[in-house]
Amino acid sequence: MSHHTRQGTMPQAMPSGEATAPERTDAPDGRRLGLTLGMLVLPMYVALGAPSVALPAVGRALAVPFGATAWILAAWSLTSALAMPVAGRLLVRWSPFQVLVAGVVALTAGSALAGAGPTLSVVIVGRLIGGAGAGATVIAVFAAATALPRRQRIRALGIIAAASATASGCGTLLGGAVTAWLGWRAVLAIPVLALPLLLAALPSRRALTRSGSGSGERDGSTGRLDIVGAAVLSVLAGSLITLLQAHSVGLPAPVTLVVAAAGALAAVGLWWRVRSTPDGFVPRRVIASRGFLAAGLIGGTVFAGYYGVLFRAPSLIEQATGGGPLEAGVLLVPAAACSILAGRLVGTLTDRFTGWQVSAGLAALTVVGVLVVAFFTGPIPIVAGTALTVCGFAGAQAVLVSLAPDLVAADDRDTAQGLFNFMNALGGGIGPAAVAGLSGIVPVPVALAVLAALPLAGLVLSLTRRPTADRRPEPDATRGSPR
Repeated sequence: MSHHTRQGTMPQAMPSGEATAPERTDAPDGRRLGLTLGMLVLPMYVALGAPSVALPAVGRALAVPFGATAWILAAWSLTSALAMPVAGRLLVRWSPFQVLVAGVVALTAGSALAGAGPTLSVVIVGRLIGGAGAGATVIAVFAAATALPRRQRIRALGIIAAASATASGCGTLLGGAVTAWLGWRAVLAIPVLALPLLLAALPSRRALTRSGSGSGERDGSTGRLDIVGAAVLSVLAGSLITLLQAHSVGLPAPVTLVVAAAGALAAVGLWWRVRSTPDGFVPRRVIASRGFLAAGLIGGTVFAGYYGVLFRAPSLIEQATGGGPLEAGVLLVPAAACSILAGRLVGTLTDRFTGWQVSAGLAALTVVGVLVVAFFTGPIPIVAGTALTVCGFAGAQAVLVSLAPDLVAADDRDTAQGLFNFMNALGGGIGPAAVAGLSGIVPVPVALAVLAALPLAGLVLSLTRRPTADRRPEPDATRGSPR
């Protein structure tokens, strides 16, 4: 397969460094920067899985129904997803390092508040703040990594993906251990560790202040934050997550109808805003770039499959073994370790196959993993199925995040990165919410089988991409003129 493309055409095979122009000699080392950034994301991804095993203790301590504690997970996923496109727009004027510092500060403050909250409402507010900080931090991390030359970019993203998948997969182990030894408040405060880890990033500050898309050089219209566009996107995402969890948290029917109406109005409002404001919060030229929405949807479906399994696997293992959360976490460690293998192999695969082909294989792994967890009993099949979804998650994160910048014009890369990661993170919130909501209506295997339909849709979307049809827009070709 030829690795050469014409100027302005999106490289489909993510070619090796030998097949492309020589990389800058002063470019940061992808492996070293990846290790630095990988350490920074560890506490955030642990925070996704660790609180799930502490929820029964939270309910007892705060005297609230167990169903109400699901908002502790939903709040984090929701604001994390919403903060990503906002952070992408901030990168127009701020460097990745500045966004990183702001994100870590919010992450630390919110997690400290959640850990110390005297009531469930205060805990949820803390999780909302912490989730927003986590979303901004993730975007800053990816902005720094994707500004690297292609070969170094893949190396850095592979390490970051392995770190995030390992941390989220081991979250149940750490959550069970910390809950048993230090209590549930310590579990919610785990992301505070991101603050001292930020000090480890200081030696790489020069690399973190670089922006491959020319931060600060763009039109002023691009730098202004579209409040209306951000608001309707936020309401739409919030309504979707809330509706999926309505049954599991006992949301009253009138409230559910109000939320559904708000979501429908927000969807119409978003459609109208995209059409009427080309340079708004969701730029029409970005989402109209060929392949961009497809890549985001594929990533979102893979993330939904992984996080849906991660949400349910610990309790299934507990039922199969009769053990507790700590034992379930220990058994899931081998599955989490598979992320390291996936992160190392993804660079080799993208040298030989197109990004769409690799993403199709990763989506297929996720589908099989979800179905194995759904229909096979016993701890070994559950761990094996979880391991397949871990590989899909870690690989898709590296491949698709690396692919996204090549789908849009150079001036739109930061904005596109925020929107792309928003779709991924929203998928990560939809997966657990869908499983939780359906589990109260249908048997768990059926709920997981329905969940498998999401990565299956991602697989179909990957296979229908035509490599010769994807063309990367020129830097100024679409400025101000929606396609």
